[in-house]
Amino acid sequence: MRVADTVRAILFDLDDTLLGNDMDRFLKAYFGLLAPHVAAYVPPEKFIPALLAATRTMVENTDPGVTNQQAFVADFFPRIGLTMDELMPVFDDFYATQFGKLRSHTRCLPAARSIVQAAFGAGYDVVIATNPLFPETAIRQRLAWAGVAEFPFKLVTSYETMHFSKPHTEYYLEIAGRIGRQPGECVMVGDDRENDIAPAMRAGLRVYWINTNADLLPESDSCARGTLADFGRWLTEGMLDAL
Repeated sequence: MRVADTVRAILFDLDDTLLGNDMDRFLKAYFGLLAPHVAAYVPPEKFIPALLAATRTMVENTDPGVTNQQAFVADFFPRIGLTMDELMPVFDDFYATQFGKLRSHTRCLPAARSIVQAAFGAGYDVVIATNPLFPETAIRQRLAWAGVAEFPFKLVTSYETMHFSKPHTEYYLEIAGRIGRQPGECVMVGDDRENDIAPAMRAGLRVYWINTNADLLPESDSCARGTLADFGRWLTEGMLDAL
C-alpha cells in the first residue's frame, strides 16, 4: 500500500516536459552568450572550466544546510579570483538583458498551458520541479517561454532556495516537505528517466514518464508513460490515483 492513496500535488519538470528545449544545444548557446558578457572580468578559457567545476560541486552537494547557490558561490569565486560582489552584478545584468535571446532555442508546447491550467482547476498543488541549477530569474523566463509564467505555483525550484538537485532523492523529498505533502501524495511528471523518474520513484513519489519510445522502457518497469497530452488525459479523467 502506498504512503498516501490520494494524489494532492503534481510536480512538472520544465525542459522537454512543459517547454521544448534540447538542453545540450541550449547550454552551448548559453555559454556562448555568457562567456563574452563576463570576458572583461574573466577570460573565457578560465571562466568556462570554473563554471563547469562549480556546477559539478553544486550537483554533488548533499548538505541540507547549504543551498545550491551557496555551494556554487563557495566553489566558483575562489577559482576565478574575484569576489561575489565584483561579479554578481555582471551576472544579474546578463539575465536581465541577454538571457532572453536564448528563447529562439526553445519551443512552446501546445499542450503545456492547458494541462497546467487543468491541474490548478482540479485543485492540485502544482510545482515546477526543474533542476535547480539556475537562478530563479532564468527559470521564470523559461516559464514565460512555455506560456505558463502567470500561474500561482506552490513552488518553483531554483538554486537560491533548494539544497539538493537532481538526481538526488533528497531533492524530491525536500519538495514534498516544503509543500507539506507526503511523497506518495505527489506525482512527478518528466522526460528524463535518470533525473526525473528513477530518483522520484526511489523517493516514494508516483511518476509519469513523458516518453513514447518503447525501447527505453525495461520489461520489468510498469511506469506509466506517454506524451504530455496523454498525461493530460490521465489528469482530466481523474486517473492519477491509479499511478
